[in-house]
Amino acid sequence: MDDPQRIARERLACDLTNNRTSPPPGVYCAGTFDTWLCWPHTRANATAFQRCPGFVPGFSTDLLAHKECTADGTWWRHPDSGRPWSNYTTCVKPEDDVSEVIALYQTGYSLSLVALLLSLAILSYFKSLRCARITVHINLFASFALNNALWLAWYGLVVDSADTLRASPLWCRALNAVLQYALLTNYTWMLCEGLYLHTVLVSAFVSERRLVRALLGAGWLLPLPSAVVHAARRGLADEPLCWADDGAPRPELAVLVCATVLLNVAFLCNIVRVLCTKLRAGGGAGVARPSATALHALRATCLLAPLLGVQYLLTPCRPARDSSWWLVYEYVSAITTSLQGLCVAILYCFCNGEVLAQLRRKWRILTFRTRTNSTTNTTVSFVRSGGPGGGEDKV
Repeated sequence: MDDPQRIARERLACDLTNNRTSPPPGVYCAGTFDTWLCWPHTRANATAFQRCPGFVPGFSTDLLAHKECTADGTWWRHPDSGRPWSNYTTCVKPEDDVSEVIALYQTGYSLSLVALLLSLAILSYFKSLRCARITVHINLFASFALNNALWLAWYGLVVDSADTLRASPLWCRALNAVLQYALLTNYTWMLCEGLYLHTVLVSAFVSERRLVRALLGAGWLLPLPSAVVHAARRGLADEPLCWADDGAPRPELAVLVCATVLLNVAFLCNIVRVLCTKLRAGGGAGVARPSATALHALRATCLLAPLLGVQYLLTPCRPARDSSWWLVYEYVSAITTSLQGLCVAILYCFCNGEVLAQLRRKWRILTFRTRTNSTTNTTVSFVRSGGPGGGEDKV
């Protein structure tokens, strides 16, 4: 879009056209080129109109952009930037306006970020909660928090600034590159969650310390090659708009994302199968009825689905903008994507029995800290559900 050759070529053509055109009588604004369109000489207190450029994603050439000439013969300046401004906000058809979708993303990411940061604070504060399972949860929460914070920065600093998109400075392209890495870590850490649960349930003898070390390396390092290749390709192509586009998924990113989601689906199916087998075996004759087993399996599936990112199977392919259900897809994607961090924080922190027990214990200590009799000591005692390692693993 901001191809230097195109800009130079069209600027020269615009200058030639305006030099050959006689200006209107009286006070007027001199014709100019704003790197997108050529604007003719325009009399004061008038508005110039031009068809919207077709090379800008989302713009319709059937609509008109406009530029206002003020009473003193100068082009109208935007109060925020102080520079002459052309109005391209009219180049997007109402049905293609995604401002409400962006607002939904921002709201969801904000809620998720607050919940994730609070969850990280709670899990980090209580040392008695430290175990392999919680360590994996903490890294997943950190990945989600990083991703959500970067998306909020992207929307606030880049998407809401037409000048930044047009100029495409180095910092906004770097922000896009880091954002893509953070997004990939979400998928790899969801894969680590699935691999950890699957290993603990299926393998009876496993060193959790070695397993966690391997997961730490995989969760944070596995996305690096894909993110670096992605940034290098876009940098060499000198793509505009801070590398923001609605094109086809990049293969270096899509392969890793699809692989993690499909592997987690396989892990989830096997985890539910193992749970059903253990429920039938542990219930005894006449106790583990098929309906109860199915209920437990359904509950486990519902709880594990957001943790493993299985909901992304509902939106595997983004439809074209002219599709009748494109807007529906955008709303569903905004809700499921932006609120996943909130959902995971609620299910695996705020509703976690061990966390709630620690919070109750802490609250009682704060409330009754002045009392030292044996009754109080008994009241605030906390019985661990497992051994010294931090409690038994639960799904």
